[in-house]
Amino acid sequence: MNSFMNRIIRAARLDVHLYEEVEADTGATTQALGVVVLSSLAAGIGTVVRGGLAGILIGTVSAIAGWLIWAYLTYFIGTRVLPEPQTRATPNELLRAIGFSSSPGLIRVLGIIPGLTGPVFFVASIWMLVAMVIAVRQALDYRSTLRAVGVCAIGWVIQIVVLALLFALVGGLSGAA
Repeated sequence: MNSFMNRIIRAARLDVHLYEEVEADTGATTQALGVVVLSSLAAGIGTVVRGGLAGILIGTVSAIAGWLIWAYLTYFIGTRVLPEPQTRATPNELLRAIGFSSSPGLIRVLGIIPGLTGPVFFVASIWMLVAMVIAVRQALDYRSTLRAVGVCAIGWVIQIVVLALLFALVGGLSGAA
């Protein structure tokens, strides 16, 4: 447990070596899942007034699904669309690195304090984005941070388009009923 907490702290501190470490540690996939779950639970607790307990459950399941989709999408973009000559990665390496990039999201639990929800979630989002870029750069063995930003941006746009299509489809289906 001490090693797990140490890794969470190092990930939140944006320790580049931590992201290399978990990328290489095949046993860290469960820990990465743990970080994703803890981060989503922190967000759920931070918004429990609005979302209730059902919001925590739905948020946790959504976070796990998002983590899986994001890792595989990032793997594809990073290794097939925008690879550098030295890029070598597996989907599991990205799962581990990206999972740990959720560590800064643990501060979202502070959103439960009245008046702090918005600022805390904003800071956490920016911090998690920076951690994500570092995780992607390290997991894909990039020399260029800008390329890692590009991979994250392309993946983000694809996710937005897919979500918009899903919402339109679900909205269209519920309107037809």
